[in-house]
Amino acid sequence: MKEITITANDAGQRLDRFLKKYFAKAPLSAIYKIIRKDLKLNGKRAKENTFLSEGDVLSFYMSEEEIAELTASPKKRASAKRQFKIAYEDENIIAVEKPFGLLTHGDKTEKKNTLTNQVIDYLIEKGEYVPRLEKSFSPAPAHRLDRNTTGLVLFGKNAESLRELTALMADKEEGALSKYYLAICDGEIKEEAELTAYLTKDTKTNKVKVSARKSEGAKLIRTHVKPLKKKRGRSLVEVELITGRPHQIRAHLAYIGCPVMGDPKYGHGSAQMLHAARLEFKNPKGKLEYLKGKSIECEPPEYFRQKVNELF
Repeated sequence: MKEITITANDAGQRLDRFLKKYFAKAPLSAIYKIIRKDLKLNGKRAKENTFLSEGDVLSFYMSEEEIAELTASPKKRASAKRQFKIAYEDENIIAVEKPFGLLTHGDKTEKKNTLTNQVIDYLIEKGEYVPRLEKSFSPAPAHRLDRNTTGLVLFGKNAESLRELTALMADKEEGALSKYYLAICDGEIKEEAELTAYLTKDTKTNKVKVSARKSEGAKLIRTHVKPLKKKRGRSLVEVELITGRPHQIRAHLAYIGCPVMGDPKYGHGSAQMLHAARLEFKNPKGKLEYLKGKSIECEPPEYFRQKVNELF
């Protein structure tokens, strides 16, 4: 028999979802078999949808060999060179400044050198995250930026904070967390406005389409645009994401005839002029309530500032 104690970072998740992470090599059928026959929670049988609490004890009536076969072996980490700057950090969250060209998460083109891996390495070096002591949690971003978008990305350092950040990101109606971007557009945006439309995603091309009418699978998008400067067919704008769909800012601005300058997907060029400049905590709750009224800012990169001076 093997026993493990649920930590604060393991708590708050369903038993079956915890086991999927703990027994990373096990098929789903094996997970449910373990729950039915080989596991007790605090000395009693438990259902798969039971939520775990800190201090709970899981007892596995399995051999060490069986457990080892189903548990993913810890991989030796190859450190990723740190490219981000820190905009804000406390014991629960870290807001970092992502540079141009760096992926937030890995994909088929790059798995090692990502912003997430760089932040994890930083927290390991600080001693704030010790992988061998964690059974199911690793620090992660609560949202993402496209490869060629620069600026602020929020990470949760512990499971509860990450859940709170993710909930804030989803709480659009109450405006609990507001995200503001700076963009240079091809085309003049003459006045402040809230833009509304519908967005559909094409998974084959990894692009989205914006239209005025709702169609099957379309999602409502709301984007607030405020012109800061305009001259000779170009605009510097502040954009607030009211809804947060993939590619929303780039696709929505292109839809109104003012694509982001340098956007290779919805405009033309390669030096994309889109920057996540400010985050405002307006109504955080729970563990992160202390952040109410907090604003985190990030200055655009040098090439963005140079382009602003050149154009306006």
